[in-house]
Amino acid sequence: MIFLTEKAPLQAFISEKKLQGKSIGFIPTMGALHKGHLSLIATAQKKNDFVVVSIFVNPTQFDKEEDLINYPQTLNADRKLLENISCDVLFYPSVEEIYQNTITSKSFYFDGLEHKMEGKFREGHFNGVGTVVKTLFEIVNPDVAYFGEKDFQQLQIIKKMVQKHNLKIQIEGCPIFREKDGLAMSSRNVRLEKQQRKAAPFIYKTLLKASKKFSEHKASEILIWVKEEFKKQPLLTLEYFTIADEETLESIQTKENNKNYRAFIAVFAGNIRLIDNIKLKHS
Repeated sequence: MIFLTEKAPLQAFISEKKLQGKSIGFIPTMGALHKGHLSLIATAQKKNDFVVVSIFVNPTQFDKEEDLINYPQTLNADRKLLENISCDVLFYPSVEEIYQNTITSKSFYFDGLEHKMEGKFREGHFNGVGTVVKTLFEIVNPDVAYFGEKDFQQLQIIKKMVQKHNLKIQIEGCPIFREKDGLAMSSRNVRLEKQQRKAAPFIYKTLLKASKKFSEHKASEILIWVKEEFKKQPLLTLEYFTIADEETLESIQTKENNKNYRAFIAVFAGNIRLIDNIKLKHS
């Protein structure tokens, strides 16, 4: 595996491969890699000639400095994982390499997607995401980039950014990778205390039950039910639950036949924030 910290040699490597007619798959990460990340890489390896993984903990997408400070950084373990699965390139840039002299976000307009759900609770978050992902896309120039559906709102926003900026990159969403007990895999999970970790699968169990209720109940009724369920959980605090249109991310009151819907949830276990979502079927 090639390990690079500067963009110039990475761009030279990619230019050479593209001149040879090779395709480049790209997975941007913030490190603390787990099986969810590895599943994205496996998908990219099946569909591309070369795969680039980046690890960069982006300071501009954290609305709380303590979250940035506490974000797990495990470079040595991550390198070993990537070597074991024969990843081609690991790009590990410094903050200065990405942001030069000014660590600030650019302003983006994602047709309002940025103001829904996560955007309501994490001010400036998607400007930070848009800034770093666009910068990484310009450096790596991949043919296809892969993102997990756990961050479904982020996935839709990146698709919108690619569309609005006419970037010649295909964005592929990949299914949520879960622990055996259903908890969506996340780098934050390692920070959960033992009892919090034991309680956390309740999030997915609630989503599954909400999914079953969706064919017969109104969205507003399911919202009330979810709020009541979380009142019974002393170790978990519900931040939001909503049922929304997959394309617009608008919360819904009534269902329409030709629309695709998802249930989205954010929950605190202590000060650790966990998100999840599930695709909904309706008759």
